[in-house]
Amino acid sequence: MRILVFQHVASEHPGSFRDIMAIRGCTMQQVELDAGEPIPRLDDFDILLVMGGPMDVWEEDKFPWLRDEKAAIRAWVGAGRPYLGMCLGNQLLAEAMGGKARLMTGPSEVGMSKVRLDVSDPIFKNVPELCTCFQWHGAEVSRLPAGARLLASSAGCAVQGFAIGRHAYGLQFHMELTETTAAEWGALPEYAAALERVKGPGALPALQQEVDAGIGELKSNAHRIFANFLDIAEDVLANEPMGSQ
Repeated sequence: MRILVFQHVASEHPGSFRDIMAIRGCTMQQVELDAGEPIPRLDDFDILLVMGGPMDVWEEDKFPWLRDEKAAIRAWVGAGRPYLGMCLGNQLLAEAMGGKARLMTGPSEVGMSKVRLDVSDPIFKNVPELCTCFQWHGAEVSRLPAGARLLASSAGCAVQGFAIGRHAYGLQFHMELTETTAAEWGALPEYAAALERVKGPGALPALQQEVDAGIGELKSNAHRIFANFLDIAEDVLANEPMGSQ
């Protein structure tokens, strides 16, 4: 399968998902939207994977390319094509399809975390109901698109994951982590500021210790979730005619 990846900063990439892509023989094209790279012809791809980023979905005046990205997501998902969004990609899915995102009413979530999953959905097949994950966000989905299914939640964030139809998924939490992700994201000024607001000055080494302790379980769950998503995508692509993009 041919995977198109929308990135919003170089350090937020598919991470450990690339291991599963290699095993499954997927090809991948990454588009760095924040660097001005254009969105390619959508018909050339089977899956759209949308990563996180330090900007917010409503900052279209500051990041005008967000308008084109939302339009591409709306066309893609509206045509019934397989989609997976992580963090910002989750919020973009909600906004593009008629939902709403906003700043969190409670504290930002930063660090290793547990979210409760609806394990009846095939994307969470063979994943623990209380799933180890990673968080680094100060915005959240406040209203789901019409007809969307809530799939994951936590005490600090009611919408940790949702689906539209059987083809489009958004996850507020991160599963794509590698051993170096925390340090790479901690080097971004926006993320460093959020980390210090939540955990205090000089918190990055302690955060790295959290990641080191939980990375094995997290990557195991991540590989299951992404492999499950690819299974879903294969089924959708085999059984549902795709609309023109």
